[in-house]
Amino acid sequence: MKVTVFGIGYVGLVQAAVLAEVGHDVVCVDVDQSKVDNLEKGIIPIYEPGLTPLVTSNFEQGRVKFTTDAEMGVTHGEVVFIAVGTPPDEDGSADLKYVQAVAKTIATHMQKHKIIINKSTVPVGTADKVIATVSATLNELNKDFTFDVVSNPEFLKEGAAVNDCMRPDRIILGTESEFAEKKLRELYSPFNRNHDKIIVMDVRSAELTKYAANCMLATKISFMNEMSNLAELMGADIENVRKGIGSDPRIGYQFIYPGCGYGGSCFPKDVQALVRSANGVGYKAKILESVEAVNYRQKEKLFDYLMDFYKGDLKGKTIALWGLSFKPNTDDMREASSRVLMEKLWEQGAKVQAFDPEAMEETQRIYGNRSDLSLMGTKEATLNNADCLVICTEWQAFRAPDFELIKSSIKDPVVFDGRNLFEPSLMSEYGLHYYAIGRALSVKAH
Repeated sequence: MKVTVFGIGYVGLVQAAVLAEVGHDVVCVDVDQSKVDNLEKGIIPIYEPGLTPLVTSNFEQGRVKFTTDAEMGVTHGEVVFIAVGTPPDEDGSADLKYVQAVAKTIATHMQKHKIIINKSTVPVGTADKVIATVSATLNELNKDFTFDVVSNPEFLKEGAAVNDCMRPDRIILGTESEFAEKKLRELYSPFNRNHDKIIVMDVRSAELTKYAANCMLATKISFMNEMSNLAELMGADIENVRKGIGSDPRIGYQFIYPGCGYGGSCFPKDVQALVRSANGVGYKAKILESVEAVNYRQKEKLFDYLMDFYKGDLKGKTIALWGLSFKPNTDDMREASSRVLMEKLWEQGAKVQAFDPEAMEETQRIYGNRSDLSLMGTKEATLNNADCLVICTEWQAFRAPDFELIKSSIKDPVVFDGRNLFEPSLMSEYGLHYYAIGRALSVKAH
């Protein structure tokens, strides 16, 4: 099938590459000429395992093309994806200006029936707005073409997006058009072989399903972080609690890992957006407001530990920091806990020596050159002349370090672990003080 994807961001590029891989003829449209030029040279704008060879091979074989020519893109695709960003507006609601701009562009250039797919994460009612924009633009241009608008939300995890797209748990289609449903079943048939993963529903339910899924996962994380704070105050070990409740199949082990807060492009934005959408229909979403508040507080946890250990005086301290991305296997630093920590450390006059396997360039892009930030070539190099070690991201490369080297390198034998990577008893054997999330028994006094 001929497919067009507007927006070569995280969602658009992965979706385009995977559709091309199974044989569809895909054109990607973006307003950024430099991004298009780089993609044609094999330079991928994001780090995602498995994505670079997928994009490169399909580009070389002509199954995926990149362009800034919107008219060519609209003409090409019988199915047109809108996969542009929906950043938070000033009040936290999703900003739909890019979605609406693409809708207007599609209507401006369309010469026959189009199936327009909202792939971006958008509030309930967005499909109606897209329909209105397309219809108004067609009327202005005296065009009389039919079209379908379908909600087809993505459920990709950064760090596993290619696999999630190739082997989806479910494919949600929000449409009441039999024609659109038939065409999209054809489009997704290569991913729907073992059993029927397609769930068809009305458009508004599909739009809400995406927000509900992300908000549920964010809620599980914030709930466990709330429990971890109680565990510290009550003298319990949250890791034992996690194992105890995770063994209940009604709860399960996924997304109940305590830590220093969730980040990324989805959970913070989507929780905020659904809270604002609820306000818009006169409903106060108290649980979601609490999820957001708990997460905001949790991102300050590591800083609080440091202030406690150093008795409120961090001026002149050098902090070794492992992990800058909001989660492993990505270079994405949007809403990352590391950013909250670093910025609060700098306010106190501390310096940071940091390492991340993939997010160093992104850190440099965000913060530029600072005298109080040194990006080191290895995790071991961060320890040189540092006062202590802090861990923000659970990269595999951090899970089995040389503890003796850590103790001999840092001035104070203390590790602040925002992801609970190690056993307290092991840290004690190496003579290291260990501050971990919700593990009160392991916290030693200075």
